Amino acid sequence: MKLVSRKGCGIMLLAILLAGAAFVAFNWDIIQRIFLGGVKVYETEAPALPDDLASPAILVFSKTNGFRHEEAIPVANALFADFAAADGWGFHQTENGATFTPQNLARFDAVVFNNVSGDVFTPEQREALRSYVENGGGFVGIHGSGGDNSYDWRWYVEELIGAQFIGHPMDPQFQQATLRVEDASHPATVFLPGDWSRTDEWYSFEASPRARGYNLLLTIDEASYSPVGLFGDDLKMGDDHPLAWWHCQGQGRAFYSALGHTAESYAEGEHIAMLLGATRWAMRLEGDGCGNEAAASAQRTQAGETAE
Repeated sequence: MKLVSRKGCGIMLLAILLAGAAFVAFNWDIIQRIFLGGVKVYETEAPALPDDLASPAILVFSKTNGFRHEEAIPVANALFADFAAADGWGFHQTENGATFTPQNLARFDAVVFNNVSGDVFTPEQREALRSYVENGGGFVGIHGSGGDNSYDWRWYVEELIGAQFIGHPMDPQFQQATLRVEDASHPATVFLPGDWSRTDEWYSFEASPRARGYNLLLTIDEASYSPVGLFGDDLKMGDDHPLAWWHCQGQGRAFYSALGHTAESYAEGEHIAMLLGATRWAMRLEGDGCGNEAAASAQRTQAGETAE
């Protein structure tokens, strides 16, 4: 057997190191986003909003400093634009965190977080969102907007979302499973079948927010899929495994759904109906909950005027 010379070994090692360095350099953005806590990009100059923004209006936000759902985000943005066009709402979509000022937010009835990930706001922008919601603004969070492994902003995950993500299956990642409607009276679920079978990436959380008084809309039947993580992690939560819920955050209406990883999700009739119902509820166009509608609207407007 011919042995490799010391010089040959050195060349092989150098080639391996160069290939590894090239791989890291080429994938550095992805590595940062997934394994190193995300990129740190913060906007400080607020963009101008349309002067002719109709009312009521929604602000759709899809900034990602963490993992980016490349395929789902543009399709979901287009879906919410379709909702607005069909119902005559004002619509503005952005990935600029500096949009979040009290005066800007006062022009919207609800904010939609479309697969937002990572730490996306400055302290001032965080406070603007918090004040907006707690004074009556609506919030709709979709899938990755509650899918970070850790959060620097504790209010966001502990209060606004209400549950800490811990993982999703990887073998396979996308599975067909059965969802159970827990409350068929809510505008988000009124058109859904009692047992809803569909395929998605299924999130698990540290604990169900039901015990904290959050109102569960959908749970998943763990017997209908394999809740096992990447390294064989047990992702079971038991009978109370939540996938969508709502609660009142101060005077504001807050809705979160863990559904919607794939672009195809936003072409499903039932999923579209759920997102439309949830958005209309968050805008106070349908349903009940979270204080006096007129008072909440006045509080939001006053907050915007005070900040000017």
